[in-house]
Amino acid sequence: MSQPTVLVVDDEIGISLLVERLLTKAGFAVSAFNEPRQAVEYLGQSKIDLLLVDIRMPELDGFTVIDHAKRQQPDIAVLVMTGFGTVETAIQALRKGVDGLILKPFESGDELIQACRLALADNQQKRDVARMRALRPLFNVAETLLVETRPDHLMDLILGAVTGHLDCAHAGYYQYDPNSHALTLLAGRGVRLPDDNSDSPTGLIGRVDASNTPLIQNVSGPGEPAFQAILRTFNLESAMCVPVARPATRGVIFAGRGAGRPVFREADLDMFTILAHQAAIALENARLYDDLRDYIRQVEESQQALIQAEKMATAGRLTASIAHEINNPLQAVQNCLHLVGRTDLPAAKRQEYFELANSELQRLMATVRRILDYYRPGGQETEMVSVPEVLERVLRLVEKQLLDRNITVETDLPASLPSIIGVSNQVQQVFMNLILNAYDAMPEGGLIRIRARQAGKTLQITVSDTGPGIPEENRQNIFDPFVSTKPSGMGLGLTVSYNIITNHGGKLELEPDYEAGASFRISLPVRKDL
Repeated sequence: MSQPTVLVVDDEIGISLLVERLLTKAGFAVSAFNEPRQAVEYLGQSKIDLLLVDIRMPELDGFTVIDHAKRQQPDIAVLVMTGFGTVETAIQALRKGVDGLILKPFESGDELIQACRLALADNQQKRDVARMRALRPLFNVAETLLVETRPDHLMDLILGAVTGHLDCAHAGYYQYDPNSHALTLLAGRGVRLPDDNSDSPTGLIGRVDASNTPLIQNVSGPGEPAFQAILRTFNLESAMCVPVARPATRGVIFAGRGAGRPVFREADLDMFTILAHQAAIALENARLYDDLRDYIRQVEESQQALIQAEKMATAGRLTASIAHEINNPLQAVQNCLHLVGRTDLPAAKRQEYFELANSELQRLMATVRRILDYYRPGGQETEMVSVPEVLERVLRLVEKQLLDRNITVETDLPASLPSIIGVSNQVQQVFMNLILNAYDAMPEGGLIRIRARQAGKTLQITVSDTGPGIPEENRQNIFDPFVSTKPSGMGLGLTVSYNIITNHGGKLELEPDYEAGASFRISLPVRKDL
């Protein structure tokens, strides 16, 4: 522990020498003056813990010296020495904020030493109480700052907290710019120190940033003359600067009081340091929220793009099937009409070809209607959706395509299945994606099993195939975008399907223990509004 520093001021040389000898022997670092003006000048240059001053002195009395000391070093402890102990003297001393009074001549050296130690202890207690009073409002300030997630509004709250709780009119936040490697004023109130004060080590702001140490500076008293000159230039009586550092935030918060105002005390610096740390956490919190908002916006935009891309991909995959489905009856109609036009055929035969052409046209019209029912643009409003009906429409659309590849579909869809609340065309898209995935996985033919059952308040549908299955290394990321086990696949179908089912309050999962191929389980709520 460092030695307490004591400044002794007494115009009697014998007294000052005696006090200096006694206190030095007791472990104090003592400086003694017989001229009060020299003592006042010394107070402006050196940090002192205890002022031991006589009351009655020529030119400047002890109370005037105390005034100078309190103005230059507001946290200094004061012990008054006097040979004229009166009630009036004691009252005046108390009004000056002294920490003790001792009568001369001293009865013993121990009495003096004990009085000095008590004065230091009393002063420390006063400072601790001041700190506690200053810290109490910070609990409410922390809550106010942390709930604000908009950086621009938060900065205004921080500057308001600084000026309000530190009773000062000037405040500013200087932020480090990694591109210019300099600190620049981001926001401020009142006096705004220019950018050259951010230079290290000559600038007030730059020094604090470089040393990463809080700084309190008064226009008079101990301190660097260069910094005191800066305060005089901007008509400031006192200033404090505290560094703030977080993983992605680095800066300095400044607080200042104008000329004629009381100077900042150590309790103010303690409060300012805690407030600055809270501000740094709040700024980091706001930055993370801002990044999160940007990320969510990008995800939403990407999700919409993925859904649109998968719709286009699904339409492309259906094009060949639709063309094939339409082309076959068209060719049949063309052939029948050609035969109907032959005059060498009997009328009965020509009538047969005519009826066959009409039958093929009816089949073609039915196919077109089914396609229109599926692709008809629909809104995003929810409705009661029958899963068996949706699956039936999808299977009718891909029926010809599946038959051509010798793929059999086996369904187990009880009539008692409840409806779900959802968007019909989106649910259709999910089933279409899963069935076409199974189709692509079985180029030599196979079996698709579709089963549904109710489990409590959930409707579970499984779509399984007898294809080669999904490799183990792809199972963990099968629902990630652009992950595909097919050479020509875009890797968007399962991603879009997963998002659609999730938005419906359900789950789309790959069954882990299914070994005969791939099996996907869809779980959808049956009694929940989306």
